[in-house]
Amino acid sequence: MPGTPSPTSPASPTSSASSVSPASTPSASSASPLTTTADLRTEITTPSDLAFAITREFDAPRELVFAAFTEPRHVSRWLLGPDGWSMPVCEIDLREGGAWEYRWRSDADGAEFGMSGRYRLVDRPRRLVNTEVFEGQESVVTTEFTEVGARRTRVVQTSVFPSRELRDAVLASGMEGGVSTSHHRLAGLLPLLAEGA
Repeated sequence: MPGTPSPTSPASPTSSASSVSPASTPSASSASPLTTTADLRTEITTPSDLAFAITREFDAPRELVFAAFTEPRHVSRWLLGPDGWSMPVCEIDLREGGAWEYRWRSDADGAEFGMSGRYRLVDRPRRLVNTEVFEGQESVVTTEFTEVGARRTRVVQTSVFPSRELRDAVLASGMEGGVSTSHHRLAGLLPLLAEGA
């Protein structure tokens, strides 16, 4: 999805999470999950030398989960990383060729960082493909929403980077803690969205 908070900035909301060093990153052949501190149901694997994949299941119908990932009024409520960050900019033009932009702000010191990109594919509510640009580096993110029973959805986000070094730097920055914290927040928000909150 656009906007898993990028961990490569010191101002990132994910920077306070535990980090995974490149040496401890699973090889492409093992694709074993990295245990996260905030939510053990979020898994990060390395399916290739240039990619990592984030997998999480949510107890909600696919259409609702898709909306939570693509509507600014929902995204800005959960994609925040650890407590103490807000999202003053959350713009999404959900169409092929459409742009998106996220900007986060620290409540403590006002520091900000952001990322942006464009949608290459919008297959509602099954699949999204978008670019993600942060500090001049571009990756391509494919997000797949799969029904697992009537009211459960598996989300797999695969990010492909231009080099293994960049992928490993992102993994080493502690992003897995911020991602799992955001997923935990989303899991609590989905029942409220189902009720129209």
